[in-house]
Amino acid sequence: MRTFTQAAMMAVVGLAAASAANAASAAAAKPTIVLVHGAFAESASWTGVVAKLSKDGYPVLAAANPLRSVAGDAAYVGKLLDSIKGPVVLVGHSYGGSVISVAAVGKSNVKSLVYVSAFAPETGESGLALSSKFPGSSLGDTLAPPVSLPTGGVDLYIQAKKFPHQFAADVAPGQAAIMAATQRPVTQAALEEPATGSAWKTIPSWSIYGSSDLNIPPKALAFMAQRAKSRHTVVVKGASHVVMVSHPTEVAALIEEAAR
Repeated sequence: MRTFTQAAMMAVVGLAAASAANAASAAAAKPTIVLVHGAFAESASWTGVVAKLSKDGYPVLAAANPLRSVAGDAAYVGKLLDSIKGPVVLVGHSYGGSVISVAAVGKSNVKSLVYVSAFAPETGESGLALSSKFPGSSLGDTLAPPVSLPTGGVDLYIQAKKFPHQFAADVAPGQAAIMAATQRPVTQAALEEPATGSAWKTIPSWSIYGSSDLNIPPKALAFMAQRAKSRHTVVVKGASHVVMVSHPTEVAALIEEAAR
Protein backbone atom coordinates (compact mmCIF):
# COMPACT_ATOMS: atom_id res chain seq x y z
CA MET A 1 0.00 0.00 0.00
CA ARG A 2 2.85 2.34 0.92
CA THR A 3 4.59 1.61 -2.38
CA PHE A 4 1.41 2.37 -4.32
CA THR A 5 0.91 5.64 -2.46
CA GLN A 6 4.48 6.74 -3.07
CA ALA A 7 4.16 5.86 -6.73
CA ALA A 8 0.89 7.77 -6.97
CA MET A 9 2.41 10.80 -5.32
CA MET A 10 5.36 10.71 -7.67
CA ALA A 11 3.00 10.49 -10.62
CA VAL A 12 1.05 13.53 -9.40
CA VAL A 13 4.28 15.47 -8.89
CA GLY A 14 5.44 14.44 -12.34
CA LEU A 15 2.17 15.55 -13.94
CA ALA A 16 2.34 18.90 -12.12
CA ALA A 17 5.92 19.45 -13.26
CA ALA A 18 5.00 18.54 -16.82
CA SER A 19 2.03 20.90 -16.70
CA ALA A 20 4.21 23.73 -15.41
CA ALA A 21 6.80 23.02 -18.08
CA ASN A 22 4.13 23.03 -20.77
CA ALA A 23 2.74 26.33 -19.48
CA ALA A 24 6.22 27.86 -19.44
CA SER A 25 6.84 26.56 -22.95
CA ALA A 26 3.55 28.02 -24.18
CA ALA A 27 4.40 31.40 -22.64
CA ALA A 28 7.86 31.31 -24.17
CA ALA A 29 6.34 30.54 -27.56
CA LYS A 30 4.23 33.71 -27.49
CA PRO A 31 5.64 36.68 -29.40
CA THR A 32 6.97 39.70 -27.56
CA ILE A 33 4.68 42.72 -27.84
CA VAL A 34 6.59 45.97 -28.32
CA LEU A 35 4.50 49.10 -27.73
CA VAL A 36 5.63 52.46 -29.11
CA HIS A 37 3.84 55.55 -27.81
CA GLY A 38 3.26 58.67 -29.86
CA ALA A 39 3.58 62.42 -29.48
CA PHE A 40 2.24 64.09 -26.31
CA ALA A 41 2.09 60.67 -24.63
CA GLU A 42 4.50 58.40 -22.76
CA SER A 43 5.08 54.70 -22.07
CA ALA A 44 2.56 54.80 -19.20
CA SER A 45 -0.21 55.40 -21.74
CA TRP A 46 -0.04 51.64 -22.40
CA THR A 47 -0.56 50.64 -18.74
CA GLY A 48 -4.03 49.17 -19.21
CA VAL A 49 -3.00 47.30 -22.35
CA VAL A 50 0.17 45.97 -20.71
CA ALA A 51 -1.85 44.62 -17.78
CA LYS A 52 -4.17 42.66 -20.05
CA LEU A 53 -1.42 41.32 -22.32
CA SER A 54 0.72 40.29 -19.36
CA LYS A 55 -2.22 38.52 -17.73
CA ASP A 56 -2.61 36.50 -20.93
CA GLY A 57 1.02 35.45 -20.85
CA TYR A 58 2.58 37.79 -23.40
CA PRO A 59 6.00 39.32 -22.76
CA VAL A 60 5.63 43.09 -23.22
CA LEU A 61 7.98 46.04 -23.66
CA ALA A 62 6.73 49.63 -23.74
CA ALA A 63 9.49 51.55 -25.51
CA ALA A 64 10.45 55.08 -24.50
CA ASN A 65 10.03 56.75 -27.89
CA PRO A 66 12.44 59.75 -28.04
CA LEU A 67 10.03 61.84 -30.22
CA ARG A 68 12.95 63.65 -31.85
CA SER A 69 12.85 62.52 -35.50
CA VAL A 70 11.26 59.71 -37.47
CA ALA A 71 14.61 58.34 -38.65
CA GLY A 72 16.29 58.64 -35.25
CA ASP A 73 13.33 57.27 -33.31
CA ALA A 74 13.00 54.37 -35.76
CA ALA A 75 16.71 53.58 -35.36
CA TYR A 76 16.26 53.55 -31.58
CA VAL A 77 13.28 51.17 -31.80
CA GLY A 78 15.16 49.10 -34.38
CA LYS A 79 17.98 48.46 -31.90
CA LEU A 80 15.41 47.38 -29.34
CA LEU A 81 13.95 44.94 -31.87
CA ASP A 82 17.43 43.54 -32.53
CA SER A 83 17.81 42.73 -28.83
CA ILE A 84 14.69 40.56 -28.72
CA LYS A 85 14.90 36.84 -29.39
CA GLY A 86 11.90 35.34 -31.16
CA PRO A 87 8.93 36.87 -32.97
CA VAL A 88 7.65 40.37 -32.27
CA VAL A 89 4.31 42.14 -32.68
CA LEU A 90 5.15 45.83 -33.12
CA VAL A 91 2.48 48.31 -32.04
CA GLY A 92 2.47 52.07 -32.62
CA HIS A 93 0.21 54.84 -31.37
CA SER A 94 -0.23 58.11 -33.29
CA TYR A 95 3.21 59.38 -34.40
CA GLY A 96 4.51 56.03 -33.19
CA GLY A 97 2.91 54.54 -36.29
CA SER A 98 5.36 56.46 -38.47
CA VAL A 99 8.19 55.18 -36.28
CA ILE A 100 7.21 51.50 -36.47
CA SER A 101 6.62 51.75 -40.23
CA VAL A 102 10.30 52.62 -40.65
CA ALA A 103 11.74 50.61 -37.74
CA ALA A 104 10.27 47.29 -38.93
CA VAL A 105 11.78 47.49 -42.42
CA GLY A 106 14.21 44.60 -42.81
CA LYS A 107 13.45 43.17 -39.34
CA SER A 108 12.63 39.51 -39.95
CA ASN A 109 11.49 38.97 -36.35
CA VAL A 110 8.61 41.46 -36.71
CA LYS A 111 5.64 39.34 -37.74
CA SER A 112 2.75 41.79 -37.31
CA LEU A 113 2.13 45.53 -37.08
CA VAL A 114 -0.73 47.09 -35.12
CA TYR A 115 -1.67 50.73 -35.69
CA VAL A 116 -3.49 52.34 -32.76
CA SER A 117 -4.93 55.71 -33.83
CA ALA A 118 -1.70 55.86 -35.77
CA PHE A 119 -0.05 57.10 -38.91
CA ALA A 120 0.79 54.44 -41.48
CA PRO A 121 2.74 56.56 -43.96
CA GLU A 122 3.76 55.73 -47.47
CA THR A 123 7.46 56.31 -48.11
CA GLY A 124 7.88 60.06 -48.50
CA GLU A 125 4.80 61.03 -46.45
CA SER A 126 4.91 62.90 -43.16
CA GLY A 127 2.53 62.79 -40.23
CA LEU A 128 1.60 66.41 -40.80
CA ALA A 129 0.70 65.74 -44.43
CA LEU A 130 -1.44 62.75 -43.51
CA SER A 131 -3.32 64.55 -40.73
CA SER A 132 -4.04 67.39 -43.18
CA LYS A 133 -5.19 65.07 -45.97
CA PHE A 134 -8.73 65.08 -44.61
CA PRO A 135 -10.58 67.71 -42.53
CA GLY A 136 -11.20 67.16 -38.84
CA SER A 137 -7.97 67.71 -36.91
CA SER A 138 -8.11 70.53 -34.35
CA LEU A 139 -4.65 69.89 -32.90
CA GLY A 140 -3.06 73.04 -34.31
CA ASP A 141 -5.40 75.32 -32.37
CA THR A 142 -4.59 73.63 -29.06
CA LEU A 143 -0.78 73.77 -29.20
CA ALA A 144 1.14 75.83 -26.67
CA PRO A 145 3.79 78.34 -27.83
CA PRO A 146 6.72 76.35 -29.26
CA VAL A 147 9.69 75.77 -26.99
CA SER A 148 13.04 76.54 -28.63
CA LEU A 149 15.69 73.83 -28.45
CA PRO A 150 19.38 74.55 -27.87
CA THR A 151 20.25 72.47 -30.93
CA GLY A 152 17.75 74.29 -33.14
CA GLY A 153 14.12 73.63 -33.95
CA VAL A 154 11.25 73.58 -31.46
CA ASP A 155 9.36 71.25 -29.15
CA LEU A 156 5.57 71.14 -29.28
CA TYR A 157 3.18 70.65 -26.35
CA ILE A 158 -0.61 70.72 -26.09
CA GLN A 159 -1.94 73.40 -23.76
CA ALA A 160 -2.77 71.77 -20.42
CA LYS A 161 -6.28 73.25 -20.26
CA LYS A 162 -7.10 72.07 -23.77
CA PHE A 163 -5.41 68.68 -23.49
CA PRO A 164 -8.33 66.69 -22.00
CA HIS A 165 -10.83 67.61 -24.71
CA GLN A 166 -8.36 67.51 -27.58
CA PHE A 167 -6.43 64.39 -26.69
CA ALA A 168 -8.40 62.36 -24.15
CA ALA A 169 -12.05 63.38 -24.17
CA ASP A 170 -13.29 59.93 -23.09
CA VAL A 171 -10.78 59.56 -20.24
CA ALA A 172 -11.71 60.41 -16.64
CA PRO A 173 -10.97 64.14 -16.01
CA GLY A 174 -8.49 63.47 -13.22
CA GLN A 175 -6.52 61.00 -15.31
CA ALA A 176 -6.61 63.30 -18.34
CA ALA A 177 -5.21 66.13 -16.23
CA ILE A 178 -2.33 63.91 -15.13
CA MET A 179 -1.69 62.95 -18.76
CA ALA A 180 -1.57 66.65 -19.65
CA ALA A 181 1.03 67.31 -16.96
CA THR A 182 3.19 64.33 -17.94
CA GLN A 183 2.91 64.69 -21.72
CA ARG A 184 6.13 64.22 -23.69
CA PRO A 185 6.81 66.88 -26.34
CA VAL A 186 7.52 66.08 -29.97
CA THR A 187 9.70 68.17 -32.23
CA GLN A 188 7.93 69.99 -35.01
CA ALA A 189 10.54 68.59 -37.39
CA ALA A 190 9.52 65.02 -36.51
CA LEU A 191 5.92 65.66 -37.54
CA GLU A 192 7.11 67.22 -40.79
CA GLU A 193 9.71 64.55 -41.60
CA PRO A 194 8.92 62.18 -44.51
CA ALA A 195 9.03 58.48 -43.70
CA THR A 196 11.82 56.53 -45.36
CA GLY A 197 10.03 53.18 -45.29
CA SER A 198 6.64 51.50 -45.27
CA ALA A 199 6.90 48.18 -43.47
CA TRP A 200 3.14 47.61 -43.79
CA LYS A 201 3.74 46.79 -47.46
CA THR A 202 5.42 43.51 -46.51
CA ILE A 203 4.26 42.83 -42.93
CA PRO A 204 0.59 42.09 -42.11
CA SER A 205 -1.10 44.93 -40.26
CA TRP A 206 -4.10 45.56 -38.01
CA SER A 207 -5.75 48.87 -37.13
CA ILE A 208 -7.87 50.32 -34.33
CA TYR A 209 -8.98 53.90 -33.74
CA GLY A 210 -11.77 56.00 -32.26
CA SER A 211 -14.56 57.60 -34.23
CA SER A 212 -14.10 60.86 -32.27
CA ASP A 213 -10.35 61.30 -32.74
CA LEU A 214 -9.52 65.03 -32.88
CA ASN A 215 -5.79 64.68 -33.57
CA ILE A 216 -5.84 62.47 -36.67
CA PRO A 217 -9.12 62.64 -38.59
CA PRO A 218 -10.96 59.29 -38.59
CA LYS A 219 -11.24 59.56 -42.39
CA ALA A 220 -7.45 59.70 -42.60
CA LEU A 221 -7.14 56.71 -40.28
CA ALA A 222 -9.65 54.76 -42.38
CA PHE A 223 -7.77 55.69 -45.55
CA MET A 224 -4.45 54.49 -44.14
CA ALA A 225 -5.92 51.24 -42.81
CA GLN A 226 -7.48 50.45 -46.17
CA ARG A 227 -4.30 51.35 -48.06
CA ALA A 228 -2.24 49.10 -45.77
CA LYS A 229 -4.72 46.27 -46.37
CA SER A 230 -5.42 45.97 -42.66
CA ARG A 231 -6.38 42.38 -41.77
CA HIS A 232 -8.92 43.69 -39.26
CA THR A 233 -9.88 47.30 -38.60
CA VAL A 234 -11.75 48.17 -35.40
CA VAL A 235 -13.47 51.54 -35.01
CA VAL A 236 -14.40 52.25 -31.39
CA LYS A 237 -17.46 54.48 -31.37
CA GLY A 238 -16.94 57.73 -29.48
CA ALA A 239 -13.33 56.98 -28.58
CA SER A 240 -10.72 59.74 -28.48
CA HIS A 241 -7.17 59.76 -29.80
CA VAL A 242 -5.94 57.74 -26.80
CA VAL A 243 -8.13 54.71 -27.45
CA MET A 244 -5.54 52.49 -25.72
CA VAL A 245 -6.15 54.42 -22.47
CA SER A 246 -9.95 54.57 -22.64
CA HIS A 247 -10.48 51.14 -24.24
CA PRO A 248 -7.52 48.92 -23.30
CA THR A 249 -9.57 45.72 -23.58
CA GLU A 250 -10.39 46.30 -27.25
CA VAL A 251 -6.83 47.34 -28.07
CA ALA A 252 -5.30 44.36 -26.25
CA ALA A 253 -7.75 42.01 -27.98
CA LEU A 254 -6.69 43.25 -31.42
CA ILE A 255 -3.01 42.96 -30.51
CA GLU A 256 -3.56 39.37 -29.41
CA GLU A 257 -5.38 38.68 -32.66
CA ALA A 258 -2.34 39.97 -34.54
CA ALA A 259 -0.11 37.85 -32.30
CA ARG A 260 -1.96 34.70 -33.30
